[in-house]
Amino acid sequence: MRLYRTGEAAKRLGVTRMTILRWIKAGKIKAYKVGREHRIPESEIKRILEGKVPDEVVIYARVSSRDQKEDLERQVEYLKGYCTTKGYKVARIITDI
Repeated sequence: MRLYRTGEAAKRLGVTRMTILRWIKAGKIKAYKVGREHRIPESEIKRILEGKVPDEVVIYARVSSRDQKEDLERQVEYLKGYCTTKGYKVARIITDI
């Protein structure tokens, strides 16, 4: 069984180290105390990752001026492509000028 430091676990889960510490304190994630540090089992990281995939996402793209409208369209297309490659379904697209 591999044990991860809080920083390593945070990177794998896409959250901050402080979030990991809050989850430990709240009992949302199981951890072992080794000296003054916490260690998170790989099984806990997998458990969280398996339940973490969103079904739908919202895309938000913004530019500073109307002159950049083409850039806005390019941003939206890039984000749609990214979502497709990651397996996310785009529920809504929000744009702002």
